[in-house]
This record gives sequence, structure tokens and C-alpha cells, in this order.
Amino acid sequence: MERIFGRPIVTQEQMRTRIRELGRQIASDYAGKDLVLVGVLKGAYAFYADLARAIRIPMQVEFIVVTSYGPGKKSSGKVKVVSDLTEPIAGKDVLLVEDIVDSGLTVQHLIKTLSKRKPRSLKVCTLLSKPERRTVDVDLEYVGFKIPNRFVVGYGLDYRQQYRNLPYLAALDQADEREQESA
Repeated sequence: MERIFGRPIVTQEQMRTRIRELGRQIASDYAGKDLVLVGVLKGAYAFYADLARAIRIPMQVEFIVVTSYGPGKKSSGKVKVVSDLTEPIAGKDVLLVEDIVDSGLTVQHLIKTLSKRKPRSLKVCTLLSKPERRTVDVDLEYVGFKIPNRFVVGYGLDYRQQYRNLPYLAALDQADEREQESA
């Protein structure tokens, strides 16, 4: 069988377990509050949907679409909002849901942007954190997994808009990366 998705880093079952734990913690922390869950698309869509179902309290759902990557695996360093929130967040408790925090630039930009809208609180939940890649200091309230400095795909994360549909997270092997680069 041909391997095209790299080496698994986090299995589907490990993700399910951790997301249930995060959901219970968030529900406890936000009980009785006016929670708005803001998903950062496209990468966070799978995590966001599973997390939202695991948070057993009333909440509002919102999405923001941003981009900082060009056609390859390196961030451009510039964050662009492609599609904004549809509802105001002033006076509400906002939880920003990210797929991965790598350099921290996207989260930093979103925190600055959303803070200007005067939410009561603004915190970050990420499925994955790569602390060794961080170039700016950002506070991550909820972290699913800390991972090594590898390029990962699956569970919403992509390489050239592919592999988002994997039900687990995988690191592209060097051979896979060379094949992808030459494609």
C-alpha cells in the first residue's frame, strides 16, 4: 500500500479523548457566561466542530477566515482576513479556536484585531502548539497537543489545500515532502 500521508503523530482516538477533556474544561470555565466560539478557517474546521459538540453549555458560533501561507509550507508572515465575523462580539466572552499555533503571528494578529471590538474576555484554544517555532509571545489558554517542529497534515490542516480530510494528524516524511515539492 502506498503511503501518501506521512507518519501519524496524533491518532484519531487520542484527539477524541483530548477534545472531550478540553470541552469539559471550557464548559466549566465558561458556565453562565456569554460564550462566542470563533473558529479560524479553513484549518480549524474539524477541530472546531468536534470541540463545539464537546462543550455542553449554550454558546454562539462564529467564523473568521484568514490566510498567512502562500503555495508552499512557509508562512508569508503577513496575516490577511479573507472573511470576517458576522455578529458583534462587544461585551461577550470570546474563545478563538485555532488549528495550530506555530510562529504565533496569526494568533497575535487576531487577538489585536478582535480586542478592538471590546469583548468582555478573549482567550485562545488551539489543537496544536509548536513552542519551538514561536517568534512572538502569545498566551494559549487551552492546548490540545504540543508537537515537534514538523510539518503536519490532517484533521483540517493541509498541504497545498490537500489532506485536510485525514481523521488523524500526520507528519510528512522527508521523502513525502520531496515528492510533494516536485509535484
